[in-house]
Amino acid sequence: MKKNPLRQGAQRPDNKGEVRIIAGLWRGRKLPVLNAPGLRPTGDRIKETLFNWLMPYIVDARCLDCFAGSGSLGFEALSRRAKRVTFLERESAVAAQLHNNLLRLKCPPQQAQIINQDSLQYLNQAQNTPHFDLVFLDPPFHFNLAEKAIALLHQHNWLSPEALIYVETEKDKPLPVPAGWQLLKEKSTGQVSYRLYRHSGAPV
Repeated sequence: MKKNPLRQGAQRPDNKGEVRIIAGLWRGRKLPVLNAPGLRPTGDRIKETLFNWLMPYIVDARCLDCFAGSGSLGFEALSRRAKRVTFLERESAVAAQLHNNLLRLKCPPQQAQIINQDSLQYLNQAQNTPHFDLVFLDPPFHFNLAEKAIALLHQHNWLSPEALIYVETEKDKPLPVPAGWQLLKEKSTGQVSYRLYRHSGAPV
């Protein structure tokens, strides 16, 4: 669930929405999310398809949930035994709700980290060693955030060799990716296109 980054303080959010964990350790658990203007949920049907694609790769993966919002994708990864998930969320109230939901799930602190920071600012840091095996990119639509995040992930050495990157965008939107990235899966549902790429591990 994502928030339009250009809306600031339009309305005090409240706890009326929820997301459901589909499978794994916390299967069936429902978690409250902030029902604020601009928030967009990732549908269960898309999420189920995505994690079917990821089934061979998710256990022990080091994951990054950019533009985390509700944290739906990161929580699902943890439930399915990802090693660790880092959540990036710029809105303080939304980040606080992510923290509260981790407490509800009794998730061990070493398995999850919430960083209250703009995702692009966070990714604009050079890394000596790669950090992530799996990245979720489901940003607000219409601001070219997916393209910018992809460029920073590649440029600053965030991705392990053979890392997987999930990207959700507006339907039929062209998505330039670095040379050597392999498109593994692609589908469209309603107004959404979603794709899974493999990073080649080639030097920048």
